[in-house]
Amino acid sequence: MICVALPGLAISTDEGQLTGRGLEGFYRAGRRVLSRCEIRVAGREPLAVQARMVSADRARFVGTLRASPQAGPDPDVIVERYRFADGTERITLHSAAPRPLRLPVEIVLGTDLADLGSIASGSAGPELSASVHGSGLRWSCAAGDASVTAEPPPSDALASAGLLRWELDLPPGGSRTVELRVRPDGAGPLRAAGRAATSPLAAACAEGDDPRATALLRTSIEDLQALLLRDSANPADTHLAAGAPWRCGLAPADALVAARMALPLGTGLAAGTLRILARTQLTGPGTQSGMIPGPRRDAGPHLPPQCTGTEATLLFPALLAEARRWGLPDQETEELLPAAERCLAWLRTSVGDGTYLRDPNPGGVRCETQAHAHRAALLGADLLDACGRAGGAALREWAQALRTAFARDFWVEDRGGGRPAAARAPDGSLVPHLGAAAVHLLDTGLLGGGELAPGLLDKVRTEKLARLLGGPLMDSGWGLRGLGAKEPGFNPFGHRAGAVRIQESALAVAGLVAAGYEREASSLLRGVLAAAETFAHRLPEMYAGAQRTAGSAPLPHPAACRPAATAAAAGVLLLTTLAGIRPDAPAGTVTLRPMRGAPLGEIGFTGLRVAGAPFSVRVSRLGLAMVEEAADGLQLGV
Repeated sequence: MICVALPGLAISTDEGQLTGRGLEGFYRAGRRVLSRCEIRVAGREPLAVQARMVSADRARFVGTLRASPQAGPDPDVIVERYRFADGTERITLHSAAPRPLRLPVEIVLGTDLADLGSIASGSAGPELSASVHGSGLRWSCAAGDASVTAEPPPSDALASAGLLRWELDLPPGGSRTVELRVRPDGAGPLRAAGRAATSPLAAACAEGDDPRATALLRTSIEDLQALLLRDSANPADTHLAAGAPWRCGLAPADALVAARMALPLGTGLAAGTLRILARTQLTGPGTQSGMIPGPRRDAGPHLPPQCTGTEATLLFPALLAEARRWGLPDQETEELLPAAERCLAWLRTSVGDGTYLRDPNPGGVRCETQAHAHRAALLGADLLDACGRAGGAALREWAQALRTAFARDFWVEDRGGGRPAAARAPDGSLVPHLGAAAVHLLDTGLLGGGELAPGLLDKVRTEKLARLLGGPLMDSGWGLRGLGAKEPGFNPFGHRAGAVRIQESALAVAGLVAAGYEREASSLLRGVLAAAETFAHRLPEMYAGAQRTAGSAPLPHPAACRPAATAAAAGVLLLTTLAGIRPDAPAGTVTLRPMRGAPLGEIGFTGLRVAGAPFSVRVSRLGLAMVEEAADGLQLGV
């Protein structure tokens, strides 16, 4: 159970007690400031009866105990604990005894002040010795300091045992509360970016026939807010951390993908993310000039690791172009335009006299890289034209050449009608395996007037890909597998070799709906919603791609972040795809292309943002959409 309000984390098991085993504890900026917090009442540990997440940043634990022998077999004290990501633990004792109780309460505390990486690898050191500090305890080492203060102050503190004691009087039916505050020395209360009144994410709501949609959108937005981080040099700019607990920093490609999928919640997150990454852009001479740096990422058993910097560089102009359509102000667009132009110049320079964009790592030419590059070229050209800049015509000309070459070079013929190749090897041979990377061929991007950019596949091949994605080899019943179930190297737990990744499932649903294949999209959508229900609507970034059977549940992946930025933003995209919102804020129009089959019945959205103003829309059980709230002057497009 992970409570998140970055840079704060609290990781617990469902027992409630923090014992210091594994990853348990309170964290601040990747360092464990408290590893042990065990409570004993009248010399005994409460019996855990319930543990649940209340919201993204807090968990509630309930335990019981029998404080007086005269009570018989029934417990007469309820111990309720609220654990907050900001480093607060609130412990309340409720009495159900018929007479007053005087209860000795002991809390044992400890920490190693280790960083998360050391703890995960099993190399964290032993617990540190404590000293009495004010109304609590303090620990120190070369890595830093941490302290715990208690309210009310304890009646006794034993530093050698890390022990705080109270004698609490509980009248019949009464309650008493002890609150602990865990802080690194010198740090004040945690001010999470997602808790600020200026959060860039709108507090949208969904309601309708399927209550899972309501819960999924609420939880997805809470998780996005919990993962928000401020830029240290420019606190007004925020971005999403990749996920907790393993990836609590900036991952450029993931941050851009999540900001793009979250555009229905407003353009503020996209603007902040773009500004932050523009400051990291490589400049000066050299072939990498204009590129946004990013680490390598595993690409599965058939291809070498890929450079996420390539993906981020191509996503930058595409996100800026689409954010402008959703209502990014002209001033912010102009501010970010030079960085987008440098990204597009890098693209043209990298392609050179050829047609394909090659990955910097060996491995030939990847299908998904061409899809990213094609989208960047078309959306970038649209952006340049709209802003009166040169270069749009050349980008469109190259994109047309890429479509022609891709149709010739990237199709694997077979008895079933063929499939897109995953890549072309350096010797020109095709890498034929079917994987979720192919969904990027359906993700074309938003142009003016509510139109979508053309894709790399023609209508016939788009239909073939749609049937493959909706077939049993790729659709696990819980979402889209990362690799076809019959492909060599398939592993249901494979990070990119068979596990269901929520980001790709959401892109598949949106792309299939846009291409007109609602049956396949509906199956994937229902599968992800069913999986979300088993995860209490907090979707992990991935889970096992084992086939769904009657009475089964998706298998959690031990290395998955939960919450994760792309998974939470995918929840937003999955649901808003039902309404098919395609805005063109500069033209003052919004087009609606709802799913005609209404797979979740009637659904309504309130509190979305289009053109900088609240936007509400409802889709009926007949698949008809109606705008209920919109910016002044915004017209419904055809």
